[in-house]
This record gives sequence, C-alpha cells and structure tokens, in this order.
Amino acid sequence: MPRPNQPSRRSPGRAPDRETAARPGDHRALRLWLRLLTCTQLIERNVRNRLRLQFATTLPRFDLMSQLERHPEGLKMNELSRRMMVTGGNVTGITDQLVKEGLVERLPQPSDRRAFRVRLTRAGVKAFAEMALEHEEWIVGLLSGLTKREHEDLLALLAKVKQHALGTMHSKETT
Repeated sequence: MPRPNQPSRRSPGRAPDRETAARPGDHRALRLWLRLLTCTQLIERNVRNRLRLQFATTLPRFDLMSQLERHPEGLKMNELSRRMMVTGGNVTGITDQLVKEGLVERLPQPSDRRAFRVRLTRAGVKAFAEMALEHEEWIVGLLSGLTKREHEDLLALLAKVKQHALGTMHSKETT
C-alpha cells in the first residue's frame, strides 16, 4: 500500500498489485513477500475468471468439490469447513447450491442425527473431473515461463521458506 505523501509508482493503465506498495529502500524480505503475494493473486484471479467463463462456477465451489473428490466416502460439514479454511456458513451456502444442481448430496450420519456427510454425485464426479483437467492445464500454462530446473529450484526454495515459517510459528507458540 502506498505510504502517506508517497506518489504511486503504478504504470498508467496497469491495475495495482501488492508489489507496487514496496519501495526500493524496503527490506528485501518485505519486497519478496509482496512479490509472492502478487504472483499468488494474479494466478488466482486468472483461475477464478476461467472457472467463471468456462464452467459458470466459482473457485470456492471448485475447492469444495476438490475436497470431496479426494474423499469419495464424503466429509462432514465441519470437516469441509476446516479443510477449506472457511466458516461453516460459507460451506453450507455452497453445498446448498451444489445439491440443487445435483452435483453433491447430503447423507445422514447414523452416529449423529444432526450431522450430514456430503459427497459428490455421479454428475458431480464427472463435472469436477472436467474442471480439474482444465484447471491443471491452466496452472501448467501459467507457470510455463519457467524451465523444469527453475520449477525444481522454486519448489525447493519455497519448501525451505515454508519449513522456516512453520518452525517460527511453533517456537512462538511454545514461548
């Protein structure tokens, strides 16, 4: 974000992104964080647009179906909420829509009459398979500007960042 009394460094006609908030004198780690965030947002925006245009769906719906595809036996609503890192209300709204469209079904949970297990229907499995195939192609295309070696290097570097961040989180929790 631009600081007060600082001119914006955006190029004319270009949409702002997180990285434009960085100044040359900012710590390199801050600039790196903003670049990672910008790349993530650009890729996500691209995927959201393609899902909307090609499949008339949203990323949250795709994510919910993705979770269910990994668990053919279905998941309880609270499990879906936890895995998707969204509120139960969000999961309920998305599930309601997908049930109406015949893509998922709610099954009673014998051990808890108040709980339901949600799973993909046959139509849902078919629809998700089609979307997942396209999604993979989009991601491959979006990252095709890197060589195989650069992919491997970036994966290794990001794994190192992830491990350090996890270690930092755990050490803060124990102090």
